[in-house]
Amino acid sequence: MSSAPILYEVKGTIAQMTLNRPKNRNSMDEETMPAFAQAIGQVEGNRDVRCLIITGSGNSFCSGADFKSGLFDERDRLPHQILMDAYEPFLRVGDLEIPTIAAMNGHAIGGGFGLALVCDIRIADRDSKYGANFARLGLHSGMAVSYMLPRIVGLPLANELLFTGRLITGQTAANMGLANYALKGDQVLGKAWELAEEIASCAPVAVRMIKRSVYHGIWWNPRHAADIDALYQSRTFEMADAKEGVRALLESRNPVFRGK
Repeated sequence: MSSAPILYEVKGTIAQMTLNRPKNRNSMDEETMPAFAQAIGQVEGNRDVRCLIITGSGNSFCSGADFKSGLFDERDRLPHQILMDAYEPFLRVGDLEIPTIAAMNGHAIGGGFGLALVCDIRIADRDSKYGANFARLGLHSGMAVSYMLPRIVGLPLANELLFTGRLITGQTAANMGLANYALKGDQVLGKAWELAEEIASCAPVAVRMIKRSVYHGIWWNPRHAADIDALYQSRTFEMADAKEGVRALLESRNPVFRGK
């Protein structure tokens, strides 16, 4: 398999993007995000594509930000803008006119969970873990997760998941309506292609217009929400609790938060 951080291919009228850092659980780093943006640009520029599948290589869909990378290390921009620039390639998925399917072949956590939420349809591995673990890292949630999750599963369930930072299985995600299907891991991508082919067989302009109407009808605006998230998240990044949370994650231990 190629060592490129993002793999992109088109078969007929269906495109597939694959996050390709399996040894790092397909986490986001300073090389992944520009490559992801480039692949999205290819989708945007190909009017023949009728559906996009996003998946991961190995046993993870996307584990979120790679805190060992230099993704957040730049000093020539405001912290808020650093985060928005990191979100931007994923937010562009939500701007696409064509339907998008998250083939969540494995775990999707933090920002990776946000990527799944910005897609139109989600297929989960029934035994993998999914969720927004930001509170367990001492961070405000990012990537508009706090905006999208209540609109997908309802306010009480979203509150419980966000306040606890709890991870849930793919089967639980399907039971609460977060995922359309929960299947064995090796069946996830095949189901995504089956759905994509069904979508691609429909009239493409009609499908694009239906998608636009659906999201206009529910006042869906993750980009605006992400801008607010970036402001709050950047402030929590400055706190001692966040430094402790990230350090504990890298050291595989439970954090000790002190509210500072």
